[in-house]
Amino acid sequence: MDRRQFLKNGTAAMAFGWSRFAGTRRGTGESAPAPNILLFLIDDLGWGDVGFHGGVNRTPVIDRLAKSGVELAQHYVCPQCSPTRLSLLTGRYSSRFGVNAATNDPAMPLGTPTLASALKSCGYQTALTGKWHLGSDFSHGPNHYGFDHSYGNMTGACHPWDHTYRAGTFERTWHRNGTRIDEQGHATDLIAGEAVRWLEERRDRPWFLYVPFTAVHLPVDAPRPWIDLYKDVPFDKDPVLDESKRRYAAMVSQMDDAVGKIVAAVDRQGRLENTMVVFFSDNGSFTLKEGSGGEYGGNPPLISYATGSNGPLRGEKSTTYEGGIRVPAFVYWKGRLSRRNVTAPTSAVDWMPTLMSAAGCKPAIDLRWDGFDMLRLLTGEVTRPGARTIYTRYEDGMNALRDGDWKLVTLGTSAWARGLMSGDDRSPQLFNIAEDPVEANNLARVRPDILSQLGRKLADEMALDEREKRRIWTERPSR
Repeated sequence: MDRRQFLKNGTAAMAFGWSRFAGTRRGTGESAPAPNILLFLIDDLGWGDVGFHGGVNRTPVIDRLAKSGVELAQHYVCPQCSPTRLSLLTGRYSSRFGVNAATNDPAMPLGTPTLASALKSCGYQTALTGKWHLGSDFSHGPNHYGFDHSYGNMTGACHPWDHTYRAGTFERTWHRNGTRIDEQGHATDLIAGEAVRWLEERRDRPWFLYVPFTAVHLPVDAPRPWIDLYKDVPFDKDPVLDESKRRYAAMVSQMDDAVGKIVAAVDRQGRLENTMVVFFSDNGSFTLKEGSGGEYGGNPPLISYATGSNGPLRGEKSTTYEGGIRVPAFVYWKGRLSRRNVTAPTSAVDWMPTLMSAAGCKPAIDLRWDGFDMLRLLTGEVTRPGARTIYTRYEDGMNALRDGDWKLVTLGTSAWARGLMSGDDRSPQLFNIAEDPVEANNLARVRPDILSQLGRKLADEMALDEREKRRIWTERPSR
């Protein structure tokens, strides 16, 4: 039975036996209440797009939270959005589900345990306001995977004002709880407004609020006051590129302000000290050489010729170089996490184990997580989690595997098609990220032993993908 047939037949939601166990604050015997969890996922925000990484965009709210919290300096995600979102919500590499790139198809079977369904089973109220993109049909929307409330767009992107996707089945994508609706206003403001309203209705029980903004994905635009914030900033000599980059910067700053409004809503309720705030991007930014964005319709069509910055890192979105998969990330928890910088590699697959641990929510069965619990890393009880491997698979064969400080990159065809590579050598590349974070020095010929070792590990992971994909899409997981 293939994935489509499995989805056609459907599966019943399964009880996985989640349990909530009482926690205590370290150093005392005092019972620790379950923390609220506020998780921001930004779309296409590059490493160099934030102020705390030296970017030109003005991000005072994000900068303040990052500098008061725990920055994850080597946080890895997937090259595109759907895979990162799937990894975040399941604790598994998206390739285990056969999802290696952005998709409108359902990304996981109905009944798959997710971060939202797990927390809900442990007494949490759950909501998503923003972008879903794990199945653009409403039959596989957020409410089917553990979210009590959902709002925003189902698809990979939308026009910021008219909220339209590409022409076709999923063009009208804006919804509330699986019912398509029409709204007036900029997508960033609407997403933030819905989040604030939902928060204001919460009372006693802990909550999980997932806010995956559509910003700063194409098509790029922001309200005029945000654009005027950059009216005196010379971005580019080319007036078309200059105007496009100004709109992008404005959209980043508008998103930063929206983050601040949501955090302020938590603070007004006196809940900030018991709220864990997580922030990261779903992949690196594009650096476009040609105009794009008009395919999302809307009035006016918004063409963008150049967008964000991945800073000094090599590559961009849709590559497995650092610029495509290493993103700005931090955790802020007032009074609970001290300001620090975590340099150990971390991954999107780590969030489900970590946030469940923070919530004291324990699965009764093995969920085959690829991630690990980062909580002791965040608190500083450990400074490095020990040797680990982080695996990244992309649809055209441009894969990566980081093992300790070493990183293997296999090269897919799109790297040449997009002008990111030149010449004919498509051999696997090897980098020492600790010594060469910008991936300028290919050591494949210097260290063939390491190249071979990582190549075997990559092959093992890809073979496991195939076994797990068959199991996930053809078998009902046992209780």
